[in-house]
Amino acid sequence: MDYEFKIVLASTSPRRISLLRQIGMRFTVVAPVEDETSTNPDPKERVMENALAKARSVLGNVEGLIVGADTVVYIDERILGKPSSDDEAHRMMETLSGRVHRVFTGLAVIDAESGREEVSCEETQVHMMKLSNEEISRYVESGESIGKAGAYAIQGLGAVFVDRVVGCFHNVVGLPLSLLWKMMRDMGHDPFSLIEWANLDV
Repeated sequence: MDYEFKIVLASTSPRRISLLRQIGMRFTVVAPVEDETSTNPDPKERVMENALAKARSVLGNVEGLIVGADTVVYIDERILGKPSSDDEAHRMMETLSGRVHRVFTGLAVIDAESGREEVSCEETQVHMMKLSNEEISRYVESGESIGKAGAYAIQGLGAVFVDRVVGCFHNVVGLPLSLLWKMMRDMGHDPFSLIEWANLDV
């Protein structure tokens, strides 16, 4: 290879960027042309379809392993995406309060050189404590809900509302690192070779 092999993250999500930096991954960020356009009622299928569409949308312009991801919250047979307003965020938090919900992240990895595609999904259960109306209102007022699936950020102030997580914690943040590692390995790549050891967040 006459170029530095790397991850191409087809996402501008600060959370996903932060997670890749945390493990010292060598990567670049390319904004996907496609967004969350799937209307599939099955949360697993929806996030996988969206993740693959995002990854494919940058194919042809980059070299390396392209990674696309999409995350949703699922409860009462409803998919909760990112709230578009404070009122919607408040309603979402009311729905999650005192209950267990599931978080699904679809992950797509495309080898730009060979064109090989792999798609998978991670699922995590999140137990949220019972919240008062005032707590929800003050949390929404913080601004953290906007842009977050399910209207909360487990890596931020929203962490104080979570009693327990069953499954991959990083999946709830938006990028299941263990699944990504396995997918890279299954595609015949050595994930350790993509680590910038000097930049490892330790």
